[in-house]
Amino acid sequence: MTYTVDICGRREELPVLRLPSGARIAFFNLHGNVRLTEHCAEKLAEILDGKSFDVLITAESKGLQLTHCLARILGCDFYAVARKSKKLYMQNGISATARSITTDGEQTLYLSAHDAALLKGKRVAVVDDVISTGGSLSALCALVSAAGGTVVQKACVLAEGGAADRDDIVFLATIPIL
Repeated sequence: MTYTVDICGRREELPVLRLPSGARIAFFNLHGNVRLTEHCAEKLAEILDGKSFDVLITAESKGLQLTHCLARILGCDFYAVARKSKKLYMQNGISATARSITTDGEQTLYLSAHDAALLKGKRVAVVDDVISTGGSLSALCALVSAAGGTVVQKACVLAEGGAADRDDIVFLATIPIL
């Protein structure tokens, strides 16, 4: 079973997967899909106000290539990456916890001291592939705040379920929770 979504003129067939909770979602995956990632980054760049922020932040892993492409298109020299596991170089970093619809249990996002320094005193745009319950988004915003930055924009490719009703995010298309 698949779900068809139109992402700004590009039609994608997403596989429908059952989560441990029993809910079914249309699974969106940018990994390895160069043309889809570039298309989404170009379309997000059109709706984001690149002059209103200084730096981007995303969570690994599906937001990485999207944010990289978006940073290139918008002329950003750097972007911060929140990791899902604490790496050796992150000893003096910061962390925030989240609950995500696709992750069983609580998840911690880690930001290195280097990436936290990129955010200090900066206006930040948060980027993700899909926003659903907003758990990962909240954790990213908490990291920005803890680092001394200010979130000024929140963007994703797809707003899932009730996220489509939020007025604090911009997105390219919607998908339901089935």
